[in-house]
Amino acid sequence: MMRELVYYVAVTLDGFIAGPQGEYDGFLMEGDHMQAINRRFAATIPTDFAASLGLAQDTSMFDTVLMGWNTYAIGGLPSPYRHLRQIVFSRTHTAVGENLEVTVDDPVSVVRRLKQQEGSAIWLCGGGALAATLADEIDRLVLKRQPVLFGSGIPLFGDRPYRPQRFDLIETTSYESGVVFSEFARPSA
Repeated sequence: MMRELVYYVAVTLDGFIAGPQGEYDGFLMEGDHMQAINRRFAATIPTDFAASLGLAQDTSMFDTVLMGWNTYAIGGLPSPYRHLRQIVFSRTHTAVGENLEVTVDDPVSVVRRLKQQEGSAIWLCGGGALAATLADEIDRLVLKRQPVLFGSGIPLFGDRPYRPQRFDLIETTSYESGVVFSEFARPSA
């Protein structure tokens, strides 16, 4: 079975994954939805933060994370997800960190190679421009829709040209915090 590329990301009601300068402090970081993140998506929590919470992390769901440079740089850590293989796409920057690789390679080619390798799913962490580039490769979307409006910022799929693609709803879970997790899968061919 081929590995899946999963775009797992928080998004505002008006479709932004971050503010204009990469801000994410408007997202709800407390509430009953956090238990679901900690339980099911513990691998998506930065390594040091998960350790401070006493959360066990494994690679059964994700063993690789993909990020654009801006998403990587926002965290300010040299290796934020060192429990995973981290691949950062940049044509102009370099970085060194445990389990961290910065590449100038074409993201689509990288994802297609990764999908052919053994392993768990591949997590597309962000950002919007990278998601737009990889839209045709995304097998599953897990959107954490937050009950907030940003007004402007980084769109979920960057400046992707108009080209409708359908995804099938797999599951939706609503939380008292107002956050709604929706999982979608690309229809089978």
